[in-house]
Amino acid sequence: MSELRMPVEEKLTCFHCHQDCDEDVLWMEDKAFCCYGCKTVFEILQENDLCDFYTLDEQPGIQQKNPVASFAYLDEPEVRAKLVRFESKDFVRVEFSIPTIHCVSCIWLLENLHKIDSGVIRTVVNFSSKTAVIDFNPTKISLGELANLISRLGYAPRISLDESPASKKKFDNVLILKLAIAGFCFGNVMLFSFPEYLGIDASEKTLLTLFTWLNFGLAIPVTFYCGQDYFSAACKSFKQRQINIDVPLALGIAVLFLRSAFDIISNTGPGYIDSLAGLVFFLLIGRWFQSKTYESLAFDRDYKSYFPLAVFKQEGEDWKSVLVSNLKVGDFIRVRNMEIVPADCVLHDAEGFIDYSFVTGESRAVHIEIGEVVYAGGRIIGKPVELQVQKKTSHSHLTSLWSNGIFEKKDERVYARMLDKIAHHFTWIILGIALISAMYWFVVDASQVWLVVSAILIVACPCALAMSAPFTFGNMVRVFGRHGLYLKKSDVIERMAKVDAVVFDKTGTVTHGDADVKRVGEFSANELGIIKKLSSFSTHPLSAMISKSIQQKSAVEIFDYRELPGKGIEGIVDGKRYRLGSASFIGHTANDSSKASYVYISIDGHPKGYFQIETNIRAGLPTLMIQLKNKFIALLSGDNDADRSRMGLFFSEMHFNQNPHDKLSYIETLQAKGNTVMMLGDGLNDSGALKQSDIGISVTDDTGIFTPASDGILMGNKVAMLDRFLALSKSATRILKISFVISFLYNIVGLSFAVTGNLDPIVAAILMPVSSISVVGFATLAVNFSSMNVFKKV
Repeated sequence: MSELRMPVEEKLTCFHCHQDCDEDVLWMEDKAFCCYGCKTVFEILQENDLCDFYTLDEQPGIQQKNPVASFAYLDEPEVRAKLVRFESKDFVRVEFSIPTIHCVSCIWLLENLHKIDSGVIRTVVNFSSKTAVIDFNPTKISLGELANLISRLGYAPRISLDESPASKKKFDNVLILKLAIAGFCFGNVMLFSFPEYLGIDASEKTLLTLFTWLNFGLAIPVTFYCGQDYFSAACKSFKQRQINIDVPLALGIAVLFLRSAFDIISNTGPGYIDSLAGLVFFLLIGRWFQSKTYESLAFDRDYKSYFPLAVFKQEGEDWKSVLVSNLKVGDFIRVRNMEIVPADCVLHDAEGFIDYSFVTGESRAVHIEIGEVVYAGGRIIGKPVELQVQKKTSHSHLTSLWSNGIFEKKDERVYARMLDKIAHHFTWIILGIALISAMYWFVVDASQVWLVVSAILIVACPCALAMSAPFTFGNMVRVFGRHGLYLKKSDVIERMAKVDAVVFDKTGTVTHGDADVKRVGEFSANELGIIKKLSSFSTHPLSAMISKSIQQKSAVEIFDYRELPGKGIEGIVDGKRYRLGSASFIGHTANDSSKASYVYISIDGHPKGYFQIETNIRAGLPTLMIQLKNKFIALLSGDNDADRSRMGLFFSEMHFNQNPHDKLSYIETLQAKGNTVMMLGDGLNDSGALKQSDIGISVTDDTGIFTPASDGILMGNKVAMLDRFLALSKSATRILKISFVISFLYNIVGLSFAVTGNLDPIVAAILMPVSSISVVGFATLAVNFSSMNVFKKV
């Protein structure tokens, strides 16, 4: 590539950043660049076939004249540990704050970093918080090199090793400052406008003129500082060839300011400064209210609808089950096969295997050794491990891992898509109404044109409509959480309302708890101690019951522990292979009894006997089946059909001896028939079925077993309330529809007054937050009222 450098003879703009080339110009392929930095970015994009970056926005690039700082220090272990959210040998996740993110081109470029450097796996940009979560392979690119790469592209990360959340308050502080300035100006404008309101003698025209110009001076910061967000949002929508709901608001502010400026400068009138200042002030109040209500909803989601996980914590010589919220730094915990590590820990066993699919999206076992860090969200595979807690449990962190976009199901947000379509057409309709009204009033009474147009543009803002869905479903998520069902996202409620088929796993879902466990066969005390320890490694409900029923203990070490879903568990002790599981798994003849479940035992391939377990049916199940009679109900079980007669009292369709693949195929068959399927399972043998179903619910009793692809976690003692949760989900959709009607009625009534010239812009601005408050208030009260009726017998 040829490069020329020549002095600027005429004003040129940089091809990359579109800033004026006020110094020497760099030329390459007939394109002018203001500095080496901009030219370098162009070369990088061109070499990687990413020049579409320049087509997404009129001014996508960021000026590169400032030298890029070196980020080599990020590779220092102490610094790295403060920034990295997760790390393994070939996968690291880091979150950078990137304040220079400003448009869709920035998002597009950052999310295509993997095309520039193969060491980058994926990037997810959060535009509102101006952050980017980047997954990368540390064997191909270091953390410092990654930071340098995005810096060369114009997106230098802001590195702060202070873990305090003070920076998160920046947006609120700016908004409050703008609100304060707008309120100050509005109050003084109203004060200076009193002479006009009260009437003034001709001899005091000089005073009137002075007050008018003072008002105009106050209007400048109100318009160009307090209202700048509306103008910038409108400009960005035009650049992206889209029209958003900020366009009418920006036009309303601009119309009032320009007309007022014309009247005051031409000395033909005092303008509409009072309406302008009041408009911006009340718009900002509405924006502040909206941010605070969303913030309160998010706070509730993070700290109340947390994972109901429990883990075994060492207390003296015993291990007791405690909630993860009660863990402290330094505690020793034991995490069993398929359970989730609830906090960042250090491994105290010789070795272990971790599945980090919650974090990476890839389900594969990672080998770890004593002293290595085990990150929250990892799932233990195989033999249980002992860990020491290094960081206090963060529910919000676990929730973010559970909500990993990798596990999202397609077409979740029906109402969100509908709102997007409405918003796309709504603004054009409002602009059309404003234009027609302006033409009409120009003929009838030209002095009313500006006020009428401004009132139309403001009163028709669909803010209340946009808030209907998140607050209706968000409040319902909060209600569900209070009653033992913890949903991953509020969108799940939309699909729950459409459920017409419910599929249950048996053990741990339909059956549970204390059971009558009988041992058949000759076992030595040593063998029983080994069986107790081996069964304690598993989180399967039957294994837990067996372990609890045996009093003998053993300190032997178990090697080569494995758990085969739908079959059983095995391990080697003193050179002998112990197996616990189904008859086919150990080569035993199955018992023909239909009164219990059976777990068979073999040692070195020789059947030794079995455990006969009569489990309890969950309380309230008969009533639940009656309430669900209008839906298709089925039972899938990995156990044999010994319980067929008892289960037949509740289920008309039952399938036993089902392996995980069989369960998944059954769900697919129901969906092919057009059913919307909810699956309830314990998350151990049901992960595939939970993922395939439209709504997958993990049932838990003091355990950390569930799959990343599940949509919710249901406390075991709340299974009998499933019909109430389904009823509430339907109530949520009805409440949302009523909220839509309220929003539309507000817009229709408001527009009718605005078009006829009976609505002042300042009144329209007051009505905006009032309409939002009314929708939020209605949604909150309606959801609480519905939940009180549904749960009144609880």
